[in-house]
Amino acid sequence: MKSKFTMLMAFILMATTSIFAQGMRQTVPERVKATMEKMTTPLGLNDTQVTSTSAVFTDYYTAQQKMFEDARASGERPDRSAFEKMADDRDTKLKAIFTADQYTKFKNEVEATLRPQRSGGGNN
Repeated sequence: MKSKFTMLMAFILMATTSIFAQGMRQTVPERVKATMEKMTTPLGLNDTQVTSTSAVFTDYYTAQQKMFEDARASGERPDRSAFEKMADDRDTKLKAIFTADQYTKFKNEVEATLRPQRSGGGNN
């Protein structure tokens, strides 16, 4: 009886964790807001730069989301070169908005914090 209860509790815990993890996807506005919170102070962006940068990241995240949805619908993996092109286009637009120092700081310090953090998994 004790082992059945333990198995049931383990199953419930795993199911709850799985459901919670699937619901963690952020909307484009939520992602833009989180991105701007990570960038505004470290880069010292002014109001005009914040507005322009928000627009760039909104376009970038919208295109990224569409690519994921298309890939999910077709059952194929998203094309890595398309992601790289989107990032290059985003960076070109940001270069025009930021000063040289701000852009360098973005590439060297801030950009890495914008990527989703993934656990190592399996190597424990």
